[in-house]
Amino acid sequence: MGILDRSYQQSAPHQNFNGASREPSRLEGCPVVKWLLIINVAVWLLDMMTNSAPQTQRSFLWEWGNFSVAAGVEQLEVWRFVSFQFLHANGHHLLVNMLGLFFFGHFAERWWGSRRFLCFYLVTGVAGALFYVILFYAGFFGNAPIPIGGGQTIPAADIPMVGASAGIFGILACVAVIAPNLRVLLFFFIPMSMRTFAVGALGISVIVILFKLNNAGGEAGHLGGAILGFVLMRNPQLLSFVSDGVMISRRRSLVDATIVREKKLRPRINIDMDDSEIDRILDKVSREGLQSLTDQERDVLRRVSEQ
Repeated sequence: MGILDRSYQQSAPHQNFNGASREPSRLEGCPVVKWLLIINVAVWLLDMMTNSAPQTQRSFLWEWGNFSVAAGVEQLEVWRFVSFQFLHANGHHLLVNMLGLFFFGHFAERWWGSRRFLCFYLVTGVAGALFYVILFYAGFFGNAPIPIGGGQTIPAADIPMVGASAGIFGILACVAVIAPNLRVLLFFFIPMSMRTFAVGALGISVIVILFKLNNAGGEAGHLGGAILGFVLMRNPQLLSFVSDGVMISRRRSLVDATIVREKKLRPRINIDMDDSEIDRILDKVSREGLQSLTDQERDVLRRVSEQ
């Protein structure tokens, strides 16, 4: 059972002005996902408007923001580890990434809280670039100049890397941990679990890298983002330096709402604990993640949710 399958991680339905319950919209309470969507689309539009030769992708934004081994590592232009995440090669590239962010980002933001989610998203994107660099220097992509048409070549270290894909794959790893049984539709009509979807996507990345198929460098970024995403989900204390009181209060309110709602429906069942013990456990979940709980603490939350 995934974390989001548990009743104490599910929010109560919102209510309209007439008192009728309604399901919250996908982006309600997820400002970071909303602004990431807006910024990525705005940057792409600005890139297209300032690009006099779309076939060569040489706008100012592209030149300043794309990531390459030569610029990002050898020339120490470290801002490129972040800026490349907001550039996209074309409209299809943008669309695929933004669909992933729209459909899965709200799960991750509600789990981490807005500030920690933003940090999670950006650092998994950075991890994608770093993993590409590691494989590049390990010789996975070769060092021979790359032909770009018209008899021209470009040094392998200058090959540009752009896109939000590494951060999106970090989000996929996050959702696969917290909701492995979530049903998704591949290509909008093939049903499968989130766990199967994530494993399949990562398996494709590994195959492309090992056999040096088309876009092996991009798949290295995907894999790097997913690896760090999984590591952070298993060790959430690594992001404890990012303060996000909203996350703590939100999780506590979800549990409190469940308890209050159930109290109205049935008599209180006596369990051997007080409110301070429940608060302590919830604080521990907020700081260190659900996987940090002992079996006894998990049983406490299970019994609370059943009430």
